[in-house]
Amino acid sequence: MATIAIAAPHPAGITAARQVAAEGGGVVDAALAAAAALTVAYPHQCSIGGDLVALVRDATSGTVRAVVSAGAAAAAADPDLLRARGPRMPAGGPHTVTVPGVVAGWAELARLGARLPLGRALAPAVALARGGVTVSKGLARAIRNRLDVVRADPGLSALLMDKRGEPLPVGAPLVQAALAATLDELSGDWRHFYTGPTAQRLVAGLRARGCPLDLADFAGHRAEDTEALSLTRDGVTWWAAPPPTQGPALLAVLGADGDRLTAARSAELRRDTLLGDPRSGAVDLDGLLLREHRESAALPSGPRPAGDTVAVTAVDDEGNAVTLIQSVFQSFGSGIAEPTTGVVLHNRGSAFSLDAAHPGVLRPGARPPHTLCPALATGSDRVVALGCQGGRAQAWILSQVGPELVDAPDPHALLARPRWVIGSRDLGRPLPTLVLEPGVPDAPNLADTAHRLGLAVAELTGLHDEAGHVQTARLRAGVVDAASDPRADGTAAVLRP
Repeated sequence: MATIAIAAPHPAGITAARQVAAEGGGVVDAALAAAAALTVAYPHQCSIGGDLVALVRDATSGTVRAVVSAGAAAAAADPDLLRARGPRMPAGGPHTVTVPGVVAGWAELARLGARLPLGRALAPAVALARGGVTVSKGLARAIRNRLDVVRADPGLSALLMDKRGEPLPVGAPLVQAALAATLDELSGDWRHFYTGPTAQRLVAGLRARGCPLDLADFAGHRAEDTEALSLTRDGVTWWAAPPPTQGPALLAVLGADGDRLTAARSAELRRDTLLGDPRSGAVDLDGLLLREHRESAALPSGPRPAGDTVAVTAVDDEGNAVTLIQSVFQSFGSGIAEPTTGVVLHNRGSAFSLDAAHPGVLRPGARPPHTLCPALATGSDRVVALGCQGGRAQAWILSQVGPELVDAPDPHALLARPRWVIGSRDLGRPLPTLVLEPGVPDAPNLADTAHRLGLAVAELTGLHDEAGHVQTARLRAGVVDAASDPRADGTAAVLRP
């Protein structure tokens, strides 16, 4: 049996991975167990009602596959109806729910490399939902920050408020009996999420709220197993998922000459104007990768996706690796929890454009532009898996830590180092802004470059969620290690046979 290094943003993920690895599970099984447990412990950040993007490396062949399980808009989606209500997609609510992709993504990952049945990887999550998990600081903070949304939805309020109608505090037990029953049902046959009783309950609940998704939309969902995009530089090959994810933006920054901030701003503008769903229309990949000149103007960024995402990274000492990200986008997603299933529904549809000329325009059956951006790096005796929370800023966050993680002697110290991000509405800023944590290396030059690029500059008072929660696992010269970002509630471990 191989030794596995794994990192996740909540200890429950590591506990689940340890249980499954002890029963003979490999790196994929461990990652799946952690991912499933996180949908129970972190309902503000991820859910089986969200989407999943992952990269998987097979050590025997050396190949890297991308799993893109991003759900599509309803076949009955009506862009004109939404345009009549305003120039932008709503930030939440029933019209922002697309078909959830997480469960199909888990199944595809299992097909690519699991050693155990998928139901075994889900077992710790079922037990956690049934027996209860304590409310973390991050979850309690998310409840307080979106208290109006939680109180407005019967499913969320029943889940996250106490008998007095007050938000659950840190340390309170969070028991999710309906979710436990749903996960238990999916352990027998994951397809029930899309064609069985779970799908029927979900669709009925969503349609009662005004969502246009129907059973045919759910039944038509497929996780995409595709070639990963790659870039080789300085002897290291970087791997990212293709559109509709923003993986090309990360590769564009890693491959650019000159200062990283200028490259990040260029990649940001290209992403905002060029990213769409290749299933629904042509996507300008050369433009996204900054390989060719394109005119691109700043567009208003989307809703602030605070607490949107979890990343799980796992590498074994044979060189097999998984990096997966699953998300509900904004905290508690659409603001809808379907009470009969216990499923929190994401608001990925809020990332669609309503501009008919934009490649990411809302179309029936189209997938929205996606922020999820897992990454892998491979080189001589090196495999690095990394991913992060951070919404639209994920590419810039990973570009600051990825190259050094290949050889950093202390990955924990590297993840604790101050970082910068750029954004606007997504960072709670009225204008495009460079946001600096205190002590960022070369801060004066970064600020000068920001002003030249037309960006405002803001300084934070300490390490902050806006700079992302990076998780990484590595293989270096036959030895595995892992690290979890100090900005999160997470941890890392090495699981030995």
